[in-house]
Amino acid sequence: MKKIAVILSGSGVYDGAEIHESTLTMLAIVRQGAKYQCFAPDINQAHVVNHLNGEEMKETRNVLVEAARIARGNIKPLKDYNAADFDAIIFPGGFGAAKNLCTFAFDGVDCVVIPEAEKAVRDTVKANKPIGALCISPVLITKVLNDVEVTIGSDEGTASAIENMGGTHKNTTHGEIVFDKKYKIVTSPCYMLDASIDQIADGTENIVKKILELI
Repeated sequence: MKKIAVILSGSGVYDGAEIHESTLTMLAIVRQGAKYQCFAPDINQAHVVNHLNGEEMKETRNVLVEAARIARGNIKPLKDYNAADFDAIIFPGGFGAAKNLCTFAFDGVDCVVIPEAEKAVRDTVKANKPIGALCISPVLITKVLNDVEVTIGSDEGTASAIENMGGTHKNTTHGEIVFDKKYKIVTSPCYMLDASIDQIADGTENIVKKILELI
């Protein structure tokens, strides 16, 4: 049975992993005959956001602890990820990908990717294994690899940032994927578009399907 690592960045769209994208990715993996293992970095979140009113809260939360909510406790620190143990890796979106896994939400093209996330990407590419990236997470992949073709949908500002980081952006709509042959990167816009949950399911299913074809 093929095994895919799912990299979470907290719990909740505004300061962590997008829960629909994360859960539907795991569902797509299982329904297509593979299995998954969740990972997240054992670090503090960049900040904590009240998802009811969108305001920042004066408290500290740990990314791994929060991500464990989505994984129902079955999660490991990202530093323990070993590309040799998995057939592929997928990064769901949510602002956590741009705040906790890298600093794109704050620094744009000058962002920094945390060492564990950069190592996971580079090790997976070196092992010639596919990588999936949803929503905003393709910016992280682009920052690490530079000359990669990805999609975040059609947002001009983010697409321009991807181009300025050395990547190539392709506009897409709901459920569509972009495949970079050189690095075996598969991306889909998901909630970077104004989407419904069934459209998110289309995107996750198509990414997982393509990744399993590549394995």
